[in-house]
Amino acid sequence: MQQKLISFNLKQRKPLDTPEFQAGDVVKIFRKIKEGNKERLQAFQGTIIAIKGGQSSSKTITVRKVSFGVGVEIVFPLSSPQIDKIEFIKRTRARRAKLYFVRDKSVKVLSRKLKEIKVKDSAKAKITKKVVETTKEEKKEI
Repeated sequence: MQQKLISFNLKQRKPLDTPEFQAGDVVKIFRKIKEGNKERLQAFQGTIIAIKGGQSSSKTITVRKVSFGVGVEIVFPLSSPQIDKIEFIKRTRARRAKLYFVRDKSVKVLSRKLKEIKVKDSAKAKITKKVVETTKEEKKEI
């Protein structure tokens, strides 16, 4: 029964194949904002602290940033039509799958906890290229 449910969820998922994100990655997410009859893109750059719904049709990521001393978190459903594109910025080494502890820590402590990992340009290009290709395919469908 569980295999049937997993296969059903995978069929329901949009063809958007997001790159292999991990907790601790820094990403920039561009989402569409409608203001009246105008539409613009707004960027949100932050650290992924949680990835949920790995096998479901509605995978979500929680992205956190600190803006003017205030922590801001947004949960993005990856199959949402509001997401225009996702850019991979850098990867940090995290020893946990869910980084909820960063809510209580200062930036100085986090810089010691989450060490930046050098990602080869080819790997970074591969991650970014995969995201851009999937968003282009999605736009063609619309």
